[in-house]
Amino acid sequence: MTPAHQRRLFLLVSGLSTAGSFAGLTAKGWILMHGSGSALLLALHFAALSLPSLVVSGPAGVLTDRLGCRTVLIRAQWGLLTAAVLGALAIPLLAGTAQMAALLLSTLLVGLASSYELTARNKYAALLVEHSDELAPYLASFSVVFNVGKLVGPPLGGWLVALQGPAGALAIDAATYLLPIVAVLWLLQPHGSMERRSGGGAAASLATAWRSCGATLRHVLRFTALSCLVGFFHPGLAPLIAAQILGPSPQALGWFTSVLATGSIVGGIVLQKNSGWLSQRPGLLMGTCTVLTALAQLGMAAAQPQRLGWLAVPLALAMAFLIGAGTASLLAGVNLIGQVGAPMAIRGRMAGLGQIAFLGGGGLSGLMAAALTGTLGLPACFGLLGGTGLVIGVAELIRHGGLRLRPAELRSA
Repeated sequence: MTPAHQRRLFLLVSGLSTAGSFAGLTAKGWILMHGSGSALLLALHFAALSLPSLVVSGPAGVLTDRLGCRTVLIRAQWGLLTAAVLGALAIPLLAGTAQMAALLLSTLLVGLASSYELTARNKYAALLVEHSDELAPYLASFSVVFNVGKLVGPPLGGWLVALQGPAGALAIDAATYLLPIVAVLWLLQPHGSMERRSGGGAAASLATAWRSCGATLRHVLRFTALSCLVGFFHPGLAPLIAAQILGPSPQALGWFTSVLATGSIVGGIVLQKNSGWLSQRPGLLMGTCTVLTALAQLGMAAAQPQRLGWLAVPLALAMAFLIGAGTASLLAGVNLIGQVGAPMAIRGRMAGLGQIAFLGGGGLSGLMAAALTGTLGLPACFGLLGGTGLVIGVAELIRHGGLRLRPAELRSA
């Protein structure tokens, strides 16, 4: 199998696994929404997926740099399979509070394993490319494939819940994790000699990676965490947002999240086509994505049926499209910047630090948005966080729009 075919295969199995995962997450979100109607519980569900990154992404990066990305990747994929099976078994075996607790536990375990899988996969991808200038477009391709999975998975999950019950969606979620396991174990042949491991001792720590990555990458991580704190609550509250705009059915949730995913795909494609120069202009990339997301949130705040009538639905869906484009481009862009701008020996830890920034910030954002929604209502939550994000994004463009970051290979040449 040629290197190009190997890269396409890894993208394909990753995309199929992602589609099954989002089908499962949609089914779980609908069950929790249908059983409780609680915005806080939905936010906890998303937080269970994202907040583990605050705890384990750092150790995941350290382990990836010490043991090797392939070893960590395989172990993480087995962990994902186990967590997904737990969720599937919770539907026929449990009911009521026990079932909801098991679903939250399943998502928590998925979040833990995903932190290791995402960290190792970033570094593993670099071993499948033959030239350094291929890395940024290939990593950007994962964003496109990931968001295609987000597009396909939610309606699949919604339809399976409607036609066969949630157990079908969760069973498919579990089965799709077998695909990357088979590919990595038996089909892919990465350039293992290209990998650089950190060894042991203080040089292998997360703190060492933070200090040695440089001032520009440290700024990228700080800004990402701040931007996600005010602009990345939509995945966690998607069932509530969809219910208020389109209705309470699982199909409505599936279509709403698909619009978000469509925007994410378009944003990912634009980023992929321009990955070379955008990965070297972090301030411009991050500021633009933050401003776009903030403006869309303000538009969502105005898209209320009692004010606009039937126009509220198309306006809200258009704003959801822009939110998907802005957030996906930010997350994928920061991942590109960290991997291209850091030396190979610390890329596992840089991926871990990136996860801490955007998934940790996003998990906290969901909890904060849920509290604001419960107190002020959903439109006010969109307006307040959108206005804050607009100020942050414009300030980044003014202060750091001209910032440049050279790829690590060029700096060391």
